[in-house]
Amino acid sequence: MIVNIINYLEETVAKFGKKIAIEDNNGTITFLNLREEAIKIASEINLLGVAHNQPIGVFLPKSRKSIISFLGINYSGNFYAPLDIKSPNERLDRIIEKLSPKIIITNLEGEKKLREIKYSGAIINLDKTKLEKEQWAGTGYMYEYQLIMNPKDERVILDDKRQFFKSYEKYVIHTVADLQDLKDNKESIKTLLENPSGKIVFKSSDGKCGAGVKVASAKDFDENSIITYMANNQFDLVEEFIIQHPDLNNLSPSGVNTVRIFTQLDKNNEVVLLGCRQRISVNLPIDNMAAGNLAANIDEHTGKITDAGVYSDITKEEQTIHPITGVPIVGFQVPFWSETLIMVKEAAKLYPQNRSIGWDIVITENGPGFIEGNHDWCKLLWQLPAKKGLKSVLTSYLK
Repeated sequence: MIVNIINYLEETVAKFGKKIAIEDNNGTITFLNLREEAIKIASEINLLGVAHNQPIGVFLPKSRKSIISFLGINYSGNFYAPLDIKSPNERLDRIIEKLSPKIIITNLEGEKKLREIKYSGAIINLDKTKLEKEQWAGTGYMYEYQLIMNPKDERVILDDKRQFFKSYEKYVIHTVADLQDLKDNKESIKTLLENPSGKIVFKSSDGKCGAGVKVASAKDFDENSIITYMANNQFDLVEEFIIQHPDLNNLSPSGVNTVRIFTQLDKNNEVVLLGCRQRISVNLPIDNMAAGNLAANIDEHTGKITDAGVYSDITKEEQTIHPITGVPIVGFQVPFWSETLIMVKEAAKLYPQNRSIGWDIVITENGPGFIEGNHDWCKLLWQLPAKKGLKSVLTSYLK
């Protein structure tokens, strides 16, 4: 049974895919091509990270592009809101303010008008070249790329935090133990519980993006209760809570602000830095972008932040100073930068079967250390702070 316009289009494509769907002054388009173009729009919407059931504006003249946009918005799980291109700026501004669309789909002329009224959300400009749109590495491309660079049967030392800490022990500067370590060596429990922060962090060895993490007071545990607690709550890893460098704590004290460095081994097994980013917590105990925090580009040569911090929600304003602490973001010097680069470049060569890794690094008063290495590193953290698509950078390593 047909329940919506997408079901109708899918059934029509199945039956009459090569028949003409639209005919206008620009020629004809088949149902199959109509569907393909709509899905491209949907992919671009999804790449921008908009949740489902959100209004998305369409600021276009009546044309095949507007129809494709309506369908693409439906495919993305959102609903479209047509905006009259003849509306005076003042009226258009009021409508947009009330509607609050995260994205507006338009053309070059429409984008100019939206800029005039200072629309701050995302714009998908259909007049932009196909090449420009294809410069962004999307989810599918990243999956295939990382599968080639980091084969499934080699990823375990990155996927399992227990193995990661053992494999890269030389570069870990905080106390870490898995459940079996604690059972075998009670002395390691004493070291953990007496760490300078007075706190410990329970984790799942396969957790991602801050999931499966619990921060607790060390004084609430002893050598027996900590083992029982971990077993009962499905934690298999525990670490000392890391005290970050005072400069980073001054920038944002709510969470430990980690550095992410993306490394790539070239055909000669030499290390190439694909990018360096500073994560910045915004009144949250974790620092990942998905939770609503900032990330900013770091100059790999100087260790200084070069640009404003950005959110994964691109409709939110960039930040040149921290919105809570007021500390400048642009120009911030990451401590121990040369030591950080030396560590990362050494580690990237240690197990060359994994060729493309996103390293999470903590900077303390005593220098840098690893938190984890990611075989499936985030495309948004890599590209959004750079403010451009970087797909071509990766393509060169597939040759």
